[in-house]
Amino acid sequence: MKFIGRTRQLKQLENELNNDRMSFALIYGRRRIGKSELIKQALKDCQKKSLYYECKQVSEKSNVNAICELLSEHFNLPKLGLDSIEEVLDYLFKAAEDEKLVLVLDEYPYLREGIKGMDSILQAKLDQYRDTSRLTIVILGSYVEIMKSLLEHSNPLFGRVDLVINLQQMDFYDSALFYPNFSAEDKIRIYSVFGGIPYYNRLIDDRKTVKENIIELISAPGARLENEVTMYLKSEIAKITNANEVIDALSRGYSKFSDILSQSHVTSSPTLADILNKLIKMEIVEKSSPINDENNKKKKHYSICDNLSLFYYRYIFKYSSQQKIMDEDVFYNKYIAQNFEEDYVPHRFETICRQYLIRKNQIGQISPVIEKIGKYYYDDPVNHRNGEFDVVTLDEKGYVFYEVKFRKARISKAIIYKEIEQVKSTELNPYKYVFISRSGFDISPSENLDLIDLADLFELG
Repeated sequence: MKFIGRTRQLKQLENELNNDRMSFALIYGRRRIGKSELIKQALKDCQKKSLYYECKQVSEKSNVNAICELLSEHFNLPKLGLDSIEEVLDYLFKAAEDEKLVLVLDEYPYLREGIKGMDSILQAKLDQYRDTSRLTIVILGSYVEIMKSLLEHSNPLFGRVDLVINLQQMDFYDSALFYPNFSAEDKIRIYSVFGGIPYYNRLIDDRKTVKENIIELISAPGARLENEVTMYLKSEIAKITNANEVIDALSRGYSKFSDILSQSHVTSSPTLADILNKLIKMEIVEKSSPINDENNKKKKHYSICDNLSLFYYRYIFKYSSQQKIMDEDVFYNKYIAQNFEEDYVPHRFETICRQYLIRKNQIGQISPVIEKIGKYYYDDPVNHRNGEFDVVTLDEKGYVFYEVKFRKARISKAIIYKEIEQVKSTELNPYKYVFISRSGFDISPSENLDLIDLADLFELG
């Protein structure tokens, strides 16, 4: 199976695996994000001897025996009579004094859970052999909080990590490489549902329609990913009822802390704060502020940033009773189809356009370079109202205003001029206006007006 994306992370890993010194690397990220595939791909091109072991929720002795069997098998050695993880590490560190070796411990939290003082044991060995061994150890884990704790000052491993990779979801551009046969419009629709998690994207069949993929993978009873969101939540959160309440409120458009509290039926502000912080760490929810008023707590907003979670709570969780008793096509047409096309995808398209601008900025195709991107809070004294513009950037010359449209109709000159006049009634005063359209334009660009078609989003390198 072809390996897709992760170019920068793969290069970082390959550099670490192929050097001739001792090193320690840590890779973490949520389930299904592609950590194991990344390290396996790096090992394919590694010039050094390597051992990959997936830790299990068993006793220390069982894990040690399994590692010993792998050592004997991979390195053509007689059976090793090692009794503890400390002895295994000693053996490998000493073996790597003569030649470079790589040890990968996948799902390290399982090993840590079964061996008292595992972090201290590993730290002691790293310090003991720092100047004599050429062993590279890579540990991976899906329990993000546990893996992050290894980097804290209070942890024995603090200061010993040479490379940290926080593996996050792919953006729309890399995700679309999993389904190249879809049109640009359908790539947007599919990404809006399944996001940037490689495991989900490998399940997508671009020989079928968007609707067929959604039904087969998430919206039909018993679909492959029907329980994926709730399983992920249950693995990290003890009180799933509160999490359900909060995510449901967010999926209905409530974004301010006070509104989420009143709509979610969570008992108290501290409880809600705790749940939101947990969901942020799980990369299901994000907290943001307008770029022109970042320190104003009253203007902080929360939103669901994981596409599959948003889709699930918007359509499946909300209508679960109907889903279980209806034909899958009837359910899709009645509860998903119209809102998905007219509201859900257009809002996710805004996120995709922000990703496009960030990627374009990172590869040096925007000048002056963007320094901030996000929402802009405005006051409109003419019409006696206030609100937010969804996509605005700031660079050394000032603000650039973006209007994003996922409509069937082309964007006319009249619509563009109307939008510009509305912006001019506020204090934003951008030096440039940019419109991004699904269906093109009936106007030409000018000095302070840029126009971006849907196809442009997929022509980045």
